[in-house]
Amino acid sequence: MEINNPEVVEEVRALFERYEQALIDKDVDVLDATFWNSPLTIRSAIHENGFGFDEIHAHRVRRPPGPGIKLNRRRLVITTLGRDIATVHLEFDMRGRDMPARQSQTWVRLPDVGWKVVLAHVSVTESSPAY
Repeated sequence: MEINNPEVVEEVRALFERYEQALIDKDVDVLDATFWNSPLTIRSAIHENGFGFDEIHAHRVRRPPGPGIKLNRRRLVITTLGRDIATVHLEFDMRGRDMPARQSQTWVRLPDVGWKVVLAHVSVTESSPAY
């Protein structure tokens, strides 16, 4: 299995950046298109927990547009495993908090639908890791 094929890393990076911009713009179509439309998809975050695509979508519709909780990025790590599995991890400064936050996503390239997030998590931590 090839780890971090540059072509696959860039493909996932572009999709991740598209998702991040859609959060700011509240582009629900792009946000929905990013996640696997399945009851098995999970997104756990600071202000919501979505178990299944429908719950995740309902939160997207209620969420106001704007920059959200992210103040600035500290570190972005994309790891690809072969051509069809990737993880994305973002550490960032959170608005209104004096501590870092983290966002992790598991992406899978699915037949007929392409790359989709199947699992996502956002949390606040008390200290930064010693990578």
